[in-house]
Amino acid sequence: MTKLLIVDDEADIRELERMLLTSYVDEIIEAENGQEALSMMDQEVALIIMDYMMPKMNGVDAVKEIRKSYSVPILFISAKGQEYDKIVGYSAGADDYLVKPFSPQELQLKVQAMLRRYLNYSSSQIQTNQSINIRDMVLHPETRKVILADQEVTLTGKEFDILQLLAESPAHVFSAEAIYEAVWQEPYFYSSSSTIMTHIKKLRQKIEKDPKKPQYILTVWGVGYKIEQ
Repeated sequence: MTKLLIVDDEADIRELERMLLTSYVDEIIEAENGQEALSMMDQEVALIIMDYMMPKMNGVDAVKEIRKSYSVPILFISAKGQEYDKIVGYSAGADDYLVKPFSPQELQLKVQAMLRRYLNYSSSQIQTNQSINIRDMVLHPETRKVILADQEVTLTGKEFDILQLLAESPAHVFSAEAIYEAVWQEPYFYSSSSTIMTHIKKLRQKIEKDPKKPQYILTVWGVGYKIEQ
């Protein structure tokens, strides 16, 4: 059973999203703010649509809390459409961002794509059951867990996807465009580069002893990123 959690303090927005998306999941549940959303989380939630500005607990704080326990994909929907706002959203742990007012078709396409990737990963256990070893870091694709120096590292879904992509082809240099199109499975645009940079920065904060002097995820200036064995 798959559930969609819609989080927005405006009832008419929640109703619109419910009408547009009801055919894509088994059940839709709704929350009026971040605090209520946290109380409704469980393993059956397959996607979260999160508003940015809400009373009691805003979307950014709610996503940060959710990411402590869940890797479920999260789509931010907000009237705040500046690049800085998107970077804040991605840094909190969101997987994608949609600016109000949005096209109903664009929302449906994004939701379809995010659900398809998440459910395919869940059912097929990410293509392989073999672990990936990079020095003292081990990726377990079947459980989407990362163990670093015998300690588990909690990553978002997109962070894990990027790390796995790089780790499966050590020493290969991936451009930002290649990473984006492989992980997001959408056409790359110039603005997508900030999305990649933000996710790489968050990954380094989680797996590097000194994120400013990375030993795992290396930058090849003017080309892209790679992992060295």
